[in-house]
Amino acid sequence: MQIKKVAGLTLGFLAAGLFVSGVATSPVQAETAAKNQTYDRIKKTHTMNWGVKGDTKLMGLTNIRTGKLEGFDIDMAKAITKRIDPKAKPELTQITSGTRVPMLLNGNIDAIIATMTITPERKKVVDFSEPYFNAGQALMVMKKSDVKSIKDLNHKGARILGVQGSNSIENVKKFAPKAKVVALPDYATALTALESGQGDALTTDNSILYGMAVDNHNVKVVGGNFTTEPYGVAVDKADPKLTKAINKAIDEMKADGSYDKLAKKWFNDVPGMNWKEVTE
Repeated sequence: MQIKKVAGLTLGFLAAGLFVSGVATSPVQAETAAKNQTYDRIKKTHTMNWGVKGDTKLMGLTNIRTGKLEGFDIDMAKAITKRIDPKAKPELTQITSGTRVPMLLNGNIDAIIATMTITPERKKVVDFSEPYFNAGQALMVMKKSDVKSIKDLNHKGARILGVQGSNSIENVKKFAPKAKVVALPDYATALTALESGQGDALTTDNSILYGMAVDNHNVKVVGGNFTTEPYGVAVDKADPKLTKAINKAIDEMKADGSYDKLAKKWFNDVPGMNWKEVTE
């Protein structure tokens, strides 16, 4: 966002010892003033731009009939926006696992709610809200496959498919170090590769896999979760007020039952998935 670039230039000048209206401004004061610009803009313009997925059924998917984005993450983004500012309108920008953090840090979006696992590495780059969804990494295979768990793939010749920018790629290497892991650009490509026999399994979070499998009778989710993947809303570190406001909104939703209502809406009828487990 242009406003962040301007603030950065201003901070540089002030730190160099320039004076405004004859009054010196310290670097600490300038840094404080530069914080929370996204939160302040949301309250001023009554708009909040979210980075969301458009290719993950149940969480964030473009409905080809209506052209609108639908899913649990989409509904959460809308609900959080209204709790931060009742007058605010949520705007949705489609991102991928690989583009979401750069777009946030460049100011193209205000926050990310896109099946993003909270990890120590990512926390060095962005701030996270409290967890709003308890996912876990799992496997999807073809219905005729004999693979029952991640242990069945830990051998030379096994090929595991994943998606670029997802921490699932690195995670699965720890559990099946002998297998070859292939990173593909998106979930649609990865699913097509699995169905065409280019891999023995597709791995990512269970929430995403169940979404792929719910209307596809050629595949199945097997083995249960072999990692814990808590999802959080990602925010620029320069906007602590926004992170605090998002946490407050999530807490309110959990307290008044609206959070459980959304979880039940999207996951209650998914075969093999217990919607209560992801909300605990």
